[in-house]
Amino acid sequence: MKNKFLLVTLFVLAVIVSGCGQQKYTAQAVNEATDKCEICNMQVKDDAFAVQLTTAEGKTYKFDDIGCMNEWKVKNASTAVAAQFVRDYNTKEWIKYEDASYAFDVSFKSPMAYGIYSFKDKAEAQKFIDSQKKGKLMTSVDLAGHTWERGKGMMDMGGSHSHNEEAHSESGGAMSGGMQGKHAQ
Repeated sequence: MKNKFLLVTLFVLAVIVSGCGQQKYTAQAVNEATDKCEICNMQVKDDAFAVQLTTAEGKTYKFDDIGCMNEWKVKNASTAVAAQFVRDYNTKEWIKYEDASYAFDVSFKSPMAYGIYSFKDKAEAQKFIDSQKKGKLMTSVDLAGHTWERGKGMMDMGGSHSHNEEAHSESGGAMSGGMQGKHAQ
């Protein structure tokens, strides 16, 4: 009996110790009334293109397009990112960035014209590519080496996404006194 108690106590202690220091990050819900993209300052829609990341300090940033999240990571390279989440294009379910599969084509429409759609698994991404008869299957590792060019005229202007074409350009926006981050009227 004494040995059984000791064994159970050691097991419980091992579980507690193994869980220490490991923070579990989860995706936060999108609030369309208040959430703005950290890069282009456009409304983050509660749709298949919404993405987010959480820093090691626990601050969550939301973006309207995966390309905006990438741009934030480049601009904030010294900030430790603890978790990243994308949406499954078909179900809008939140999935971890590194677990997702991606479909890319410069002609795929997305809020800021990066042309990347995320899927919960490789089979769904491939099915989408096959249905479109174009596109490239990618992983998060592939995206690390991606060129992140935007397709001209491929912004998804549906719904209430209202984007300023100059929000990401070097010639427009805050650096030249333009309307960077402002909704186009």
